[in-house]
Amino acid sequence: MGNKNKTISFRVSQEKFETLRDIAEERDISLSAVFRDYVDMLVAHDGQVEVVPEHEVSESESSGTESFPPKVEVPKSFVREHERLELEAEHLREQLEEHKRYVTKLRQEIDEADQEDVVQLEELDGDEEEEPSYRIGSSFEDSSF
Repeated sequence: MGNKNKTISFRVSQEKFETLRDIAEERDISLSAVFRDYVDMLVAHDGQVEVVPEHEVSESESSGTESFPPKVEVPKSFVREHERLELEAEHLREQLEEHKRYVTKLRQEIDEADQEDVVQLEELDGDEEEEPSYRIGSSFEDSSF
């Protein structure tokens, strides 16, 4: 395929544009080069870039403050627990998919089964003449005790 360059558009206020143009002139580079340098730095540091004036950079380096981006140490037990939970979640997702496939298979088997084995009560009532209805319960018509 080849390495093709892509175009990125930036929208900035007039004041910021003037500042960026001044920076480019001060360094004797084009305005496009300023943006290319910024994008290259952004990609190289995985999006963790902080833009600060040069005098602040030299002050922070001399004062020994933390580097940007800040780094945090995480205990190995936390990492292992996180990995264990990820594996468990993956296992549960696999079980869920297996269960869904099984339910789908059972539904297909039910649909394919012979429907003639099912007897509807309405079909039974329609063939015979009306018989007197019977009531089942504890109330009797003859209550002479």
